[in-house]
Amino acid sequence: MAQLKIYSDFARPFTLLPPALGVLSGAVTAWGAGHHKLPLSWDLAVPVLCGTLMAAVLNAANNAINQIYDLDIDRVNKPKRPLPSGALSMSGAWSFTIVTFLAAWALAFFASPYLPAEVHARRECFWIVLFTSFLCWIYSAPPLWTKRRGMWANITIAIPRGVLLKVAGWSTVKTIVGLEPWYIGSIFGLFLLGAASTKDFADIEGDKAGGCETLPILYGVKKAAWLIAPFFVLPFFLIPIGVWKGILTGNTTLLMILGPALILYGVYTVYLLVRRPEELATTENHPSWTHMYRMMMLAQVGFALAYVF
Repeated sequence: MAQLKIYSDFARPFTLLPPALGVLSGAVTAWGAGHHKLPLSWDLAVPVLCGTLMAAVLNAANNAINQIYDLDIDRVNKPKRPLPSGALSMSGAWSFTIVTFLAAWALAFFASPYLPAEVHARRECFWIVLFTSFLCWIYSAPPLWTKRRGMWANITIAIPRGVLLKVAGWSTVKTIVGLEPWYIGSIFGLFLLGAASTKDFADIEGDKAGGCETLPILYGVKKAAWLIAPFFVLPFFLIPIGVWKGILTGNTTLLMILGPALILYGVYTVYLLVRRPEELATTENHPSWTHMYRMMMLAQVGFALAYVF
C-alpha cells in the first residue's frame, strides 16, 4: 500500500481529472453536434470510456516524464515529490512512465467509434494520441526540451492539452474531418497558450537553476502577467462568433450564455493577475492558477451541456 501511494503521488492524481473531462466533453459535443444525436448504446459508450480513461493515463505518463527530466528543478521547487525525496527510484519512475504510455496507446486504439469501415479503420484517436505523446516528450526531454524555450513551452502545452484534447474526444464518437471540432479545440488551445504560464511564476527559482527560460524569467513578473492576460479573455469571443457564423451547432442560447460568462470570468482572473503581479512569484498556488483550472473545467462542462440540450 505504501508503494502504491508513492506511485499515486508520482502520477499527480489531482491533475488527471481535467484531461479526462476534456475528452468526455469533446465526445458529448460530437454526439450532439449537427442537431443529430446518435442512439445511446454500448457501441457508442465503449470508445468514449476508453478515450476518457486514456486521457487520464496519458497525463500520468506526461507527469512522469516531466518529473524525470525536471529532477534538479524539483529538488528546489518541489523537494517533497517522490523522486527528489528519494521515495521513488529512477528505475521505478521509468517503469511507470513506459507502462502508462503503452496503456494510453492501447486505450486510444480501442477508442474508435463504430462507424462505416473506412472511417473506423482510420483510428483517429490513436494517431492523435501518438502525436500528443511526441509533444509531451519534446516538452519535457532533450534534445528539444521546449519547456526551457520561452513561448515554445506554451505552444507544446496548448496544442496537446487544448486543441488535440477536444479533437481526440470528438474522434471517439465521430470523424474529425470538418471544421467544428478544430474550431472548438482552437478556443481551448488559445486559452492555454497564455494561461499555461500561471504555473511558472512560483517556480522561478528552480526554473532558473534548471536553465528554463519561462516567460516570467525572460520578461519579468509584471510584463509576463500582462503578456498572458489577453489569453484569459479573447479566446472566448470565438464562442459567440462561432454561433453567429454557424460553425458551432450546439444550443444557441446556452452557447451565448457560456461565451460572455467565460469572458467575464477571464476579466476577473486577469484582475487577480495584474493587480499585484509580484505576489505571483511568492505564492505557491496563486488564486489565478486555481481560477485558470476552474475556467477550463467550466468551459468543458459548458460545451457539453450546450450540445446535450
